[in-house]
Amino acid sequence: MARRRKDPSLPAILGGPPAVTATAAERAAAERWPQVTAEDEAAVLEVLRSGRLSIHEVVAELEEEWRRRLGARHCLAHNNGTAAILAGLHALGVGPGDEVLVPSGTFWASVTPVLHCGGVPVFVESEDRCLGLDPEDLDRKATPRAKAVIVVHIFGIPSRMDEILVVARRRGLRVLEDASHAHGAVYHGRPVGTLGDAAVFSLQASKLLPSSEGGLLVTDDDGVHARALRLGHYERLLDAPGPDRRFAATGFGLKHRMSPLSAALARSQLRRLDERTARRTANCVRLSRRLQPLGFETFLAPKDVERVYFEFLVRHDESRIPMDALTGALRAEGAEAGPPRYPLLHQQPLFTEGHWAKVARLEPKKGRPLRTYDPADLPRTTVSNAAMLKLPAFPNATEDLLEQYARAFEKVMAHADRISREPATPAGARGR
Repeated sequence: MARRRKDPSLPAILGGPPAVTATAAERAAAERWPQVTAEDEAAVLEVLRSGRLSIHEVVAELEEEWRRRLGARHCLAHNNGTAAILAGLHALGVGPGDEVLVPSGTFWASVTPVLHCGGVPVFVESEDRCLGLDPEDLDRKATPRAKAVIVVHIFGIPSRMDEILVVARRRGLRVLEDASHAHGAVYHGRPVGTLGDAAVFSLQASKLLPSSEGGLLVTDDDGVHARALRLGHYERLLDAPGPDRRFAATGFGLKHRMSPLSAALARSQLRRLDERTARRTANCVRLSRRLQPLGFETFLAPKDVERVYFEFLVRHDESRIPMDALTGALRAEGAEAGPPRYPLLHQQPLFTEGHWAKVARLEPKKGRPLRTYDPADLPRTTVSNAAMLKLPAFPNATEDLLEQYARAFEKVMAHADRISREPATPAGARGR
């Protein structure tokens, strides 16, 4: 007796065949990152064989290439993006008791360096359109003790910089852009990373410009550059103009210089940044245009903004189908889908249990108790974050794989009511 053929229009969770039929090897190839070539290997080997593994001109060459690409006055390489953020905050003058306005839905390194300056993070709501800082909440929360604001261009989506900068200027705030997700993004004709007082780009291996580790601090401000040098680059102070040369024997006690091996890899990867970013962007935009008619917010960039895709997240309306049911049904189709990469920082024990003050070495003062952090704060950010669905960024995806993903979503949403009534597939189930 012939086996009954499964209905291809039926979601896999309801008994149909999975839409994503690519093999595990094909899916892995579509998501492989970073992409390391023979040219990358040769660049690293050249430095390795030179024997100059701590200080090498390749670091300065990387700085110069990134500086010229952005049209910035200075670029200073660091051993990682976290160190670059710390250097930026130090250089902008953040000190004990200063408040720094920050987002919650970001990687911890966007915020925790504030503590090591003795500063006090003040979490600001994220707005829905770009997932960056909400300018209105930023204005509400900027007290006379506020010194700076850290703007994170999360997932490669430029924040609403025009409005943020208006608030910052009125409130006297220095602006540090965390552009670690946004290499190559453009806001109103200007490269992201050139809009504030200083900016940081991470070169960690998952980033759009990957190395093993690394970070680039860019600024047009000579003073910011000099103060960043003295914090972590004592060996370069003898060549620095101005009074900071006197600290050349000690610096300010940290060593942030970038490994030449990492710089060599980053410099080689930079030659292919635009080509690879364009491919990744085209893939994510292609799938976004299929998901939008299904009711998903895909954060496509407006005409005057060029976003990039460090990660590909969409926002889902749970009134149509609960998130657990949606995720389970997509995984049953063979699609990779899950929650956002980052938990909200204002809900983490570092802050809610008061450990942050110990890191910042702050004690309560008479009439001014230490700030407390409530997980129930930022209700709009919390709701928005819970509605986010993370998909692969598809740096190497074929048109066929993107079509399979689009079909998976279409099948699931066409049967959303029925799936919502079915028991959810356990987390991690693939239905294969």
